[in-house]
Amino acid sequence: MDGIYLDYNATTPTAAEVVAAMAPFWTDNFANPSSLHRFGQRARRAVNAARDNIARLLGAAGPDEIIFTGGGSEADNLALKGVAFARQDRGRHVITSAIEHPAVLGCGEWLAAEGFDVTFLAPDAEGRVLPAALAAALRPDTVLVSVMHANNEVGTIQPVAELAALTHERGALFHTDAVQSVGKIPVNVAALGVDLLSLSAHKLYGPKGIGALYCRRGVTLVPVIHGGHQEDGRRAGTHNVPGIVGLAAALQLAAAEGEEEVRRLARLRDRLRDRLAARLPWLVIVTPATGAMPNTLNCCFVGVDGEAVLLGLDQEGIAVSTGSACASGSTEPSHVHLAMGIPAEVARGSIRFSLGRYTREADVDRVVEVLVPIAERLRALSPAAGERSSRG
Repeated sequence: MDGIYLDYNATTPTAAEVVAAMAPFWTDNFANPSSLHRFGQRARRAVNAARDNIARLLGAAGPDEIIFTGGGSEADNLALKGVAFARQDRGRHVITSAIEHPAVLGCGEWLAAEGFDVTFLAPDAEGRVLPAALAAALRPDTVLVSVMHANNEVGTIQPVAELAALTHERGALFHTDAVQSVGKIPVNVAALGVDLLSLSAHKLYGPKGIGALYCRRGVTLVPVIHGGHQEDGRRAGTHNVPGIVGLAAALQLAAAEGEEEVRRLARLRDRLRDRLAARLPWLVIVTPATGAMPNTLNCCFVGVDGEAVLLGLDQEGIAVSTGSACASGSTEPSHVHLAMGIPAEVARGSIRFSLGRYTREADVDRVVEVLVPIAERLRALSPAAGERSSRG
């Protein structure tokens, strides 16, 4: 890889093993799996095998609980809109959090415009949705709660199992956007107790353009995409056979790496955090010290514009992010930081480092050596740096 890539939460390179698994389905085994002839049925067997493996790796009760989608955003849309409209005769109240991915926030806003009552829960200072806050928001007419498993910007892991249990006590369904956690930490739908779970292949070294929604047996969805009868009528459209095969291969690869990769990434993240904090005492570490994704570190460079830091690093061949790639282009502070109570002037200095399979210790050390003088130079140029250092 040319340069140092620390933006794995935005997307990951497709692993060579995944590319190899997909290759035959671009050329030799190219048929439509809905076709009844032998070519189509050969492709159908590949889709069925992938669905079986994904269900097993996620701890689902069976392959019928896996719905293939075009990605994580579509899976989120199908979960929220599909459940809200399927259960609207029971109530029209939906709960989510203020720190969700734009796909979920956008669904919430759209549902509100369609006449649903949507509650956006605020997190605590570490970006965590507290069970007490959910308990207070639940109502007799609540039909769905959606809280992400791990935050894509700051890395906070939510107490999903506890939140789901509270939701079920009130007779509602629970969805979690696990796009940032599946393939990076162990995720088991039975252990979490969720009814629906979204995932995306390109976040875990699989191809772009394919995702899935786990939907617990017995949960009814109103389709978002209408057309053919694929996915038991829940999601129309010709199956993306290479993508489906690639998603299953990527999940299998992640499972084989296991806990050792989790520990390795956590060590590298901590090394990056500690070395930056030692050199830049005015740095604000946003990612909580415990209960966070092992690969994610979010910091605010007080008195410095985060985009200027990003561009400075990019000139040195180092890729990072100022936040969610799906919200790039906005000059406004991150909605996640603001919801956590971080002042806007501090949040504008946000940088997200997200490490991955190909990150090495030497990469981390190089980033620190390059970043510190960039940040110090930018801070010295800021006339308001002194006024903004109170949190440092």
